[in-house]
Amino acid sequence: MEVGGEGPNPTVVHYSAYSEYTDKPFDSNVQRDVPRFMKLGRDITLPGMELAILTMRKGEFSRFLFKPQYAYGPMGCPPRIPENATVMFELEILHFLDTLESDEYFILSQKEQINYPLEKLLKVANTEREFGNYFFQQQRYEDAKDQYKKALSVFACRHEADEEQKQKSYSSKLLLYLNLSLVSLKLNAPSRALVYGERALQIESKNPKALFRCGQACMLMLEYDKSKDFLLRAQKLEPFNPDVNSALVKLDSCYREWNLKEKEMCSKMFAAWEPAAVKD
Repeated sequence: MEVGGEGPNPTVVHYSAYSEYTDKPFDSNVQRDVPRFMKLGRDITLPGMELAILTMRKGEFSRFLFKPQYAYGPMGCPPRIPENATVMFELEILHFLDTLESDEYFILSQKEQINYPLEKLLKVANTEREFGNYFFQQQRYEDAKDQYKKALSVFACRHEADEEQKQKSYSSKLLLYLNLSLVSLKLNAPSRALVYGERALQIESKNPKALFRCGQACMLMLEYDKSKDFLLRAQKLEPFNPDVNSALVKLDSCYREWNLKEKEMCSKMFAAWEPAAVKD
């Protein structure tokens, strides 16, 4: 959802604030490497800024003049902001998530969560997954992992009887297992990546992404035979996938290097045990 609504939805916004007759902002987050999500009504406390954001769409850039009652009031904020100051804000909406339903779900009792309508539950899981995707794109992998696990938690106590509903749940969980497998690789946790990849394969045994990530994980764990099996199965499904083919080339190189080291180690071991030459 791109258009803001009422309630504490998280927004990523670039802002620069200027007082009258000045060229340099007295406050700005534009130069910060990773602007964070801010929730309306909680993190954004300036009335004018919150009202302005509610009128904007994702990707929009706008300028607003805030009268004192919508900014810093009659007292201002000395020394940067004088009394009864009208201020100008430049705002750009970088990202927006509608998390109202998600926030409401996580304050419910366990019994209420179990009986929560599936369509709404899937929306909650998707919202949390999108949140995780945002963190992943910002290379905040620990935050992404936590968000994906939070999304997965909504299915923990669910047991759908209807086959169609069961398949919908499986489809949502499949995406989360794939994301958790990938983020585990980024966090250098190949054993966890393998676990999540195999859970994805339990849902869809011929999923090429799951096979590829299991293959990557096994390669990092030096389990080359298992890695080869996963990667060849992925290649069979997607013969022209450059990532899979590159991984197979890398696997071959790793195996030959490992095999050479093993031979060298064995040679040194046997050399150490050779009896000394006997003189006549």
